[in-house]
Amino acid sequence: MPRVAAIDCGTNSIRLLVAELTVRHDGTVDLRDLHREMRVVRLGQGVDATGRLAPEALERTRAALVDYTVAARRKGVERVRMVATSATRDASNRDEFFAMTRDVLGVEAEVISGDEEARLSFTGAVGEQDPDDGPFLVVDVGGGSTELVLGDWDGQRASVTAAKSVDIGCVRITERALKSDPPTPDEIAAAREFATGVLREAFDVVDVAKAKTWIGVAGTVTTLSAVAQELPEYDSERTHLSRLSQAQVFGLADDLLAADHQTRAANPVIHPGRVDVIGGGALIVRLLAEQLAERGGPTELVVSEHDILDGIALSLVGD
Repeated sequence: MPRVAAIDCGTNSIRLLVAELTVRHDGTVDLRDLHREMRVVRLGQGVDATGRLAPEALERTRAALVDYTVAARRKGVERVRMVATSATRDASNRDEFFAMTRDVLGVEAEVISGDEEARLSFTGAVGEQDPDDGPFLVVDVGGGSTELVLGDWDGQRASVTAAKSVDIGCVRITERALKSDPPTPDEIAAAREFATGVLREAFDVVDVAKAKTWIGVAGTVTTLSAVAQELPEYDSERTHLSRLSQAQVFGLADDLLAADHQTRAANPVIHPGRVDVIGGGALIVRLLAEQLAERGGPTELVVSEHDILDGIALSLVGD
């Protein structure tokens, strides 16, 4: 029963999963959580405008990795895999990031493609689903990119039939278009136009009409669930496998875009590092819901706390 550490470094947050893996006789794998942690480091701060990782963003990420390394060692981790996604794919000074992660963590970070990111997210998200509820559409709204993945789950293994990653996320859309507090109607209209055009690239590849169940993963979607439930504090057990109707998605997006920074910050379930970008993330989820309805796909959103981290951990079986 090896213990592994999976680290996902995205545009907005860096997350750690320490897990114990058990391989059954039939080849399936059980994953038992030992530790999960998330820090908002905003690695992608300004990357869309400058093309470079900011020094202060690199330092925030380094500090988080130092703590993650200590946590992994204390848990007796034998294998580590760290993947870096949208922000590092876009940065001209990515070598500084790699040198820092290698020095702190002791292993090479991997910049994975958007398609690989999508496949790992799908594998992590569908493990608790009833196979009869497939095909599944898994959507990961990140800080700099959004992934759509269509596939099946037979109760033992996941199979992906189509996947596409596009360059739109809560940080990118906020920095690009939603600059006022709260955003003006013109800014929201511009953001909608920008995001709709980018998302069209994903819908051209992934036939969402074939999906029976829509699953959303990552911080934007889980935060929307917590807001909808009016939780007194963020509770992953309450958000995991919760459901949001199309009407709820629309209402959440409209409310968060209409709220100012102070109002959003006062909500106890919105992480301080998401306060300024949750409106943009909610708008992306709303646009996804609109497009799914227009294209004959599912419109109810199943929220999952299991995502790319679980997929990264499962990829370490047999290493």
